[in-house]
Amino acid sequence: MKTKRILTLLTAALLVLSLVACGTGKDSKKDDSGKKTEIAALIAAEPATADEAAELHQKLMEQENAILSQNSALWEKVFLSANKNMTMIEDGGNYGDFLLKTIEGAKDQFKSDELKLLNEGAELIREIEGKLTILEQKFPGCGNKPSDGDMSVPAENGKPIEKSDLTKFPAFDGKDLAGNEVKSSTLFGENTVTVVNFWFTTCSPCVGELAELEALNKQLAEKGGAVVGINSFTLDGDKTAIAEAKDILTKKGVSYKNIWFDSKSEAGEFTSGLYSYPTTYVVDKNGNIVGEPIVGAITGQKQAQTLQKLIDQAIANSKG
Repeated sequence: MKTKRILTLLTAALLVLSLVACGTGKDSKKDDSGKKTEIAALIAAEPATADEAAELHQKLMEQENAILSQNSALWEKVFLSANKNMTMIEDGGNYGDFLLKTIEGAKDQFKSDELKLLNEGAELIREIEGKLTILEQKFPGCGNKPSDGDMSVPAENGKPIEKSDLTKFPAFDGKDLAGNEVKSSTLFGENTVTVVNFWFTTCSPCVGELAELEALNKQLAEKGGAVVGINSFTLDGDKTAIAEAKDILTKKGVSYKNIWFDSKSEAGEFTSGLYSYPTTYVVDKNGNIVGEPIVGAITGQKQAQTLQKLIDQAIANSKG
């Protein structure tokens, strides 16, 4: 697995109805058959140049995103049931194997036909991931170029809103992963803009964008801003979860602050209400949320552009 994995977890309840209706009739079976044929053809392809490899990498990622967006309510259950101790760090493991193990551990939650759909999807992802790994080894950097197709999240995510519509980010008194006290009022008040990224340890796209968030943090530091991470597994100061999160952050070279707070606090209840990861909020100096959250990894071109607009607006709000 490489850091440019940009699988989108399209699991928010509001997105389920707007994305794909889960069919079980003849047309659905034909679509599944066609998808498998298309994926098989892509896996069999042998690019001769770096550009061809990048294009193939892009198409394979689109297929992987499509698998996760279809039957998204089922995939939501899979990701939410992921074992905290089964860390999904991109250390050479296959993401498909991780999904299969997670599905197996949660199999009691699904009917036989649902389990079949999930396992078939995970098997396809395993095959895709194997091909992606080969491409990245043969053509280093082929998966680094984002494009309009990288993200399947609706374009309205992150849409700026008027100042009069701004809402406060939920207050909290928490700690960073080193045990230092962190208060929301002080945290936001010290920054011209704070990009708050919600993630969890076994979320592949969450881990995959950590390097980009670290680079963003350095850029924002020049403007008086910062990135802050909130790992949902670490709420209430879970020692095991904190240790695992710290291990991943260290391996990824992340230096920006990651925090936790009481799950029963205002911010804790807010976090519990999130259904899709990663999710990123932009907050101004006054603690106001600017625009709508960006659901999915920020590595896609459209997502990155939208994020920059929100950052600029937050900085403007802080100066105003």
